[in-house]
Amino acid sequence: MSGQLHEKVALITGTGGGQGRAAALRFAAAGSHVVGCDVKVEGNLETAQMVREAGGSIVTMQPVDLSEPDESESWIHAAAAVHGRIDILYNNASAARFAPFAEFSVEDWRWTLRNELDLVFYTTRFAWEFLQQRGGVVINTSSIAGIAGSGPGGAAHAATKGAVISLTKQLAMEGAPFGIRVVSISPGLIETPGTAPLLADPRIREALLSRHLIKRPGQPEDIAGLAVFLAGPDAAFITGANIVVDGGRVAW
Repeated sequence: MSGQLHEKVALITGTGGGQGRAAALRFAAAGSHVVGCDVKVEGNLETAQMVREAGGSIVTMQPVDLSEPDESESWIHAAAAVHGRIDILYNNASAARFAPFAEFSVEDWRWTLRNELDLVFYTTRFAWEFLQQRGGVVINTSSIAGIAGSGPGGAAHAATKGAVISLTKQLAMEGAPFGIRVVSISPGLIETPGTAPLLADPRIREALLSRHLIKRPGQPEDIAGLAVFLAGPDAAFITGANIVVDGGRVAW
């Protein structure tokens, strides 16, 4: 496939479904050679099949638990070896636990940090040596929770996503001399398998969308399209930025 990311090697985490699957399809359609990973074996293999059926290039590795530094390092090195380089690292994967703060356990706090912040550090740290060789782009997934707080029970989620935004700015500064751009995307409410049960309840759906200027949940493709743009040449002057994609939720 030819496109704005023709022959670029894009490592995408969490490709087993949702936003990661949408990203794999969009990056491949834009001409990238995608290397994906996920803890979900079946979902990841389904994504690979979908990309190939659409004519795209993808290699997936599964199961990979990026919250474990050894697994993260092994995946980065194996992924870099597939095509001999890394041009794009899209840190899409994340997972959080939620509970009222007075009931939030230390284990749930640490689990959320591992699965929303540590894994971003691990993959980027281990990919840095490859990115320094040729330059490249790192795209981190944050959230509007990192800007305006999460809903009830989301203290750890808000803390980690705020940290991802700050880490993005720091890495942009350190990466600039090597031609590395680093950006983050902060989605709002996106319709994924994880949010589907909430959105299926009319009362919860109405409450979640009540402050949206665009009265619908976002789709994974809304995020994937932006990620492709940020990874490409048209975004060559963008680094250290956090782009909000939330239907206007935090605009007022």
